[in-house]
Amino acid sequence: MPTRRLRSVGRVRLTVPRLRWRPLGGILGPAKGDAGQSLAALAFSAVTSVVAGLTLASQEDQFIALPGLLLFIPPAIGLRGNVFGPLGSRLSTNIQMGTFSWTWKLDSVLGQNLVAVLINSLAASLGISVLAEVLALFLRNGAVPPIGFSDFVVAGVLGGILASIVVLGFTLALTFAAVRLDLDLDNVVAPMVTAAGDLITLPALVISLVLVRRGDTTLVTATVLTAITLVLTLWLVRSNLKMAQRIVVESLPVLLVAGALSLVAGVAIEASESRLSWVLLVLLPGYLGTAGALGGILANRLSTKVHLGIVQFSIVPSAEARSDMAFTAALATPIFALLAVIAQLTAVVADQQTPGLLMLLAVAITGGLAATVFVLAIAYYGTLATVRFGLDPDNTGIPLATAALDVVGALSLVAAVVVWQVA
Repeated sequence: MPTRRLRSVGRVRLTVPRLRWRPLGGILGPAKGDAGQSLAALAFSAVTSVVAGLTLASQEDQFIALPGLLLFIPPAIGLRGNVFGPLGSRLSTNIQMGTFSWTWKLDSVLGQNLVAVLINSLAASLGISVLAEVLALFLRNGAVPPIGFSDFVVAGVLGGILASIVVLGFTLALTFAAVRLDLDLDNVVAPMVTAAGDLITLPALVISLVLVRRGDTTLVTATVLTAITLVLTLWLVRSNLKMAQRIVVESLPVLLVAGALSLVAGVAIEASESRLSWVLLVLLPGYLGTAGALGGILANRLSTKVHLGIVQFSIVPSAEARSDMAFTAALATPIFALLAVIAQLTAVVADQQTPGLLMLLAVAITGGLAATVFVLAIAYYGTLATVRFGLDPDNTGIPLATAALDVVGALSLVAAVVVWQVA
């Protein structure tokens, strides 16, 4: 910490810490650089979420025409952040520990991370597609059957590949910028990767729907995608890429659990579809993404501090952990308010009905703050549980936080809509 000289006594020079400016009288905990980086990243995520919201609202009829697909949206969006958010977290830890370099060999830190995220993305997409089909059949409404397993595989895996290419490039560019501009990846990776995921996942999913319900074409495409996923997974098992193997072994079960929880959020959204007007559909992706990004910021900061030995976990959070939790909580209100403003402006420009800015603010802020309470508990105690089980929190922190917050976020938004009687 920077210091300033007080005075000299004999040969002893006394110094006291130079206080770093802390916004809101210190409630944000870390200094303004951290707060500014996170707020900027969250604001960027909020603005870009409009693309996902507009895609969802504009394709509402198509999603309704394909029964079961609407419940697939939260895990599809969440999976990009759950795979590439931890990638950024791992790279951040390696940067701060001085073990990162831009080496593209398969056995390097970067190379093994890239192999791991490729296989995690494919395998998790395939697994979530199976879970989605099972859940859609279980929740089958009347005589209308849901789309089939092959349809879910094409939408999930092919759409996931298209989105992952873009999000991977974005994550690496963000890492490069962080190294060159001396940014802390822990402050920006979760919201920025969430933004990239929001921006590209739904459009990629819509593109993949071209091959859904196309008979033999859909079946062949799904078979090829499944075979590629299995072959690459078996290749990794037989390889000597120990780091990549550990990442996949630790991450994949969490990604599948996260996907299952996100499907529950999809059920809540599908069941409440009649309550969600056009403007609320525009708000939805950014709302869920912001809740997850807040959890990701906290999980990333705690994870890095665990690796550096700064945070020792206990049932009652330490002063250092409480500082990061206060930092996360203070970010919530301005960002959820910004989401409401963006949704309102989008509705006005698109000439769509809206309950008004004040009502949208009430829904977004009250629901968002309720979700934020869970953000703090899930990120802290989820990371605590990960450490206790001997796992790397970089691999599991973000998926645990974002998956739980998909469910909590969806339920809190629906609850706020009901409480404020927004039509």
